Amino acid sequence: MKVAVLGAGAIGAYVGAALARGGSDVHLIARGPHLAAMRRDGVRIVDADGSWVERPACTDDPREIGPVDVVFLGLKAHAYASAGPLLAPLLGADTAVVAAQNGVPWWYFHRHGGRFDGRRIEALDPEGAVTRAIPLDRVIGSVVYPATEIEAPGVIRHVEGRRIAIGEPDRSVSPRCEAIRDALVAGGLKCPIDPDLRAQIWLKLMGNAAFNPLSALTGATMRQIAEDPGAYALAGRIMREVEAVAAALGAAPRVDVGRRLAGAAAVGDHKTSMLQDREAGRPLELDALAGAVLELAALVGVDAPALAAVTAALGLLMHFV
Repeated sequence: MKVAVLGAGAIGAYVGAALARGGSDVHLIARGPHLAAMRRDGVRIVDADGSWVERPACTDDPREIGPVDVVFLGLKAHAYASAGPLLAPLLGADTAVVAAQNGVPWWYFHRHGGRFDGRRIEALDPEGAVTRAIPLDRVIGSVVYPATEIEAPGVIRHVEGRRIAIGEPDRSVSPRCEAIRDALVAGGLKCPIDPDLRAQIWLKLMGNAAFNPLSALTGATMRQIAEDPGAYALAGRIMREVEAVAAALGAAPRVDVGRRLAGAAAVGDHKTSMLQDREAGRPLELDALAGAVLELAALVGVDAPALAAVTAALGLLMHFV
């Protein structure tokens, strides 16, 4: 399988290295010192069991790669609308695009069925810009559970988690999903194909919508939030609001809030992706993790005051930095 990883940052480089280890023909697309280090030394993955190195092809120009079987999108959600020129050289007639974004995906209502089938989520796909850049029929959804950080250019620290769930928007178990699953499993990852992927999206989002904004707002790690009674209680309120929105859309998460809180707390002194972005001066995925949830909450008539307050505070903070 020929795979291009568009946006080979912390999670993209980790997944790309795993695919290369499993025998896939992998091409990483990155830039700057991180790209230079990967070209020179390969991708080094550091985890609790030690470290290992893979040497996939690396470039900053997708035209050097050409059409592939699968594009794994490691970009942040807010970069999708402008990704068309980078994506176009990679697309053949049957190229699948695995969208590995956090939060609610822009394709959420594509082939969803029911009263909201085909509805566009404005916070994620303003005026259809993302759909024009990434055709919906190419999309395979994913929920990425590994927590990773760029420790140094070309060096990825794997904090925890090896599972990447994938699924078709129409809930079918397709041959292309099976091929992607096999490639990821060959690289040492877990990859269930889930016909009910939307429930997994909400399950992960319960934690992300609570801990990511709180972390970026305060500078606290997961452990520090979990150990502060007030912050921990606030995270729980946000999780329950997200759970209520999911339930109203018919995709209630399969794990209750108490277990989800405990799981997040167990991660320890990990900086959330949003805190990493804030510290690096990068744009935040606030629309995917919070804004879209608030838009959907209004759509189904669910109140989400705790999430709205934290989102407003973080948005104001970012306006002045």
